[in-house]
Amino acid sequence: MSEAELHILKARMRGGVLNKARRGDLMMGPPIGLIYQEDGTLAPDPDAEVQAVLRLVFESFHRTGSALQTVRYFLDQGMRFPRRLRSGPDKGELMWTKPQHSRILQILHHPRYAGAFVYGRTHSYRQPNGKVGQLKVARQAWPFVIRDAHHGYISWEQFETNQKRLAENSLGFGGERRGGPAREGPALLQGRVLCGLCGERMGVQYERQHGESVPIYLCQQESVRRGGRTCQRVPGKVVDAAISELLLELMTPLTLEVALTIQEEVAARVAETDLLRRQQVERAGYEAELARRRYMKTDPEHRLVADVLEAEWNEKLRRSQAAQAEYERQSQEQRLLIDQDARAKILAIAADFPRVWNDPRIEPKERKRMLRVLIADVTLVKAEMITAQVRLRGGATRTLSIKRPVPIAQVRKVKAEIVREIDALLDQYGDREIAELLNERGYRTWEAKPYTLKKVAFIRRAYGLTSRYSRLRAKGYRTARELSAQLEITATTVHVWERQGMLRKHHYDSKNRCLYEPLEGVRILKGKGGRDGHQPTIIFRPSA
Repeated sequence: MSEAELHILKARMRGGVLNKARRGDLMMGPPIGLIYQEDGTLAPDPDAEVQAVLRLVFESFHRTGSALQTVRYFLDQGMRFPRRLRSGPDKGELMWTKPQHSRILQILHHPRYAGAFVYGRTHSYRQPNGKVGQLKVARQAWPFVIRDAHHGYISWEQFETNQKRLAENSLGFGGERRGGPAREGPALLQGRVLCGLCGERMGVQYERQHGESVPIYLCQQESVRRGGRTCQRVPGKVVDAAISELLLELMTPLTLEVALTIQEEVAARVAETDLLRRQQVERAGYEAELARRRYMKTDPEHRLVADVLEAEWNEKLRRSQAAQAEYERQSQEQRLLIDQDARAKILAIAADFPRVWNDPRIEPKERKRMLRVLIADVTLVKAEMITAQVRLRGGATRTLSIKRPVPIAQVRKVKAEIVREIDALLDQYGDREIAELLNERGYRTWEAKPYTLKKVAFIRRAYGLTSRYSRLRAKGYRTARELSAQLEITATTVHVWERQGMLRKHHYDSKNRCLYEPLEGVRILKGKGGRDGHQPTIIFRPSA
């Protein structure tokens, strides 16, 4: 046979394939959850557990908005994922394994789950080494797309919505990183902030302030790509607070509707997981019963086979009992959640949505998802004021002017009135008494803490205020030793006269140290005491 004849035969075969594809009659290997019936039509798998798992995949993705979160949900719930063997001696058999991210993405991207027949999603080509490679074809270039060709798991509109969401999520990876799904972290506008100076997508950086993470929105595309400088850094704490107030303003009229939607979603999620777990228990029981039948049909004399079947039966029984125990435990947890926690939250949402929005128990990812329902993106410009251009879903815009936060140096700086108050009190009181008076008058530090002795002493030294000791010395006040030398008496006598009210002392620190008022223009005459034990007479007379 010549090369021309082979080319003609190949072209005719290719033409037949294209004609069948044009009519939607071309039979191709169906994905998991879909099988060909006897009449050649494609229909959902008759296995109810397989159908429940696939429907849960689409429901979880619709709820979480992320394929990775869908996988984590399956893993957290301890659910298995179906897989049909394509080759080997057990070809066509159904296996249950742990879900994988790649498998979930394949299901979400496959149009046959939307009931559509599609041909030409990939293009084959010959590589230089002789092998055949495949390239993905863009959706706009698919040659044949026939909607509603068979029964699917989702509608075509839902499939389009899923593709749009997956495309947005993919922007969070690669060199551009222009978006992405809602993730952990307190940054409310993560993946939704644009730089008002260069138009690039702004990233998020976290800093520790007072023991908590505070977001900083920064545009560093110029520094990453060309080694330039950071375009701008915008403090996220004040921006998130302003956006949160705007969101509460927009969401207030929809409080009841949101509460009902959440209630329906919680009920549907519990029903889906409960049905799937119950089916897993039934499957485990069926496998145990099947193993029992095999063992009972075996010849008791043939111990080699009987021992293997008996061990298999015991293993199936253990799995069935474990599945039943796990189902009862998780069902009990779900019932408690619905009866107590979920119902209380639903009533709280219906009664007071702002309080629920500010509830610290709500994860940041949930707030971000609620925000993305109403807000498309936010453009920030940092000047004397922070300007936030908010673009809402549907095209409407809002402009917010936000005050820039005060620098930490100014926040920590003591107010001038406090300094003047301490300066005035130093004429009459020491540091400890001044701290007590400031607290009684309602003054607090920048950390909202009461004043202490050390804090007052620090302020006095930092602002160059004259100490209580220096002020008393400037007035001529003296120590007990200096006064005793002046009056030619002992220091003990000075203390005794102070207790008798003949001298006045003034404390100048917290260690009970003091200075005495001077006795200027006074002459002391001492009387002569005898052996009768009387104290000597002390007479104060003005000096000549």
